[in-house]
Amino acid sequence: MLRGLYNWTIRLSAHKNAHWALAAVSFAESSFFPVPPDVMLVPLTVARPDRAWFYAAVCTVSSVLGALLGYAIGYLLYDTIGHWLMSLYGYTDKVEEFRHLYAKWGAWIILIKGLTPIPFKIVTIASGFAGYNLFWFVVLSVITRGARFFIVAGILNRYGDPLKEFIDENLGLVAGAFVALIVAGFLVARYVI
Repeated sequence: MLRGLYNWTIRLSAHKNAHWALAAVSFAESSFFPVPPDVMLVPLTVARPDRAWFYAAVCTVSSVLGALLGYAIGYLLYDTIGHWLMSLYGYTDKVEEFRHLYAKWGAWIILIKGLTPIPFKIVTIASGFAGYNLFWFVVLSVITRGARFFIVAGILNRYGDPLKEFIDENLGLVAGAFVALIVAGFLVARYVI
């Protein structure tokens, strides 16, 4: 199944509308979806290293637009949808503490957490809930998400062929490490932060 999904994503890279699927995943991940866009960004970029910068730009723009939805959920709909999403990720007991941290460290929270495997939707919803300045939220989201996706794209653009060979030969190991990284991000978000 994993090999089939990977091969499907590689084949998708040849499709002229592959970037729309990547945009949808990037948008959704920043507001409610648990799977990061790297699951599409990496195979698409490995298959087409010549489009690495384009894919990084698509991820960045879509992620920031999704972050605005996450912010709106936290700001306008926290008592319903926002609370439900935060409880789904096990973070409701820390949201109030998060709001107080935003008063002093808001910019650093957005910048650091946007680069990590900690689910960005937690940051976006909490930013809205805390009433963080919307202008600065967008600026910081562009910086942190852009840095994350352009770093990944740069690495894949530079080392695309050897990485493709490595992934092709060790797909199970790579997928396991990726899942472990996602799970670690959720655990850190829940128990450490």
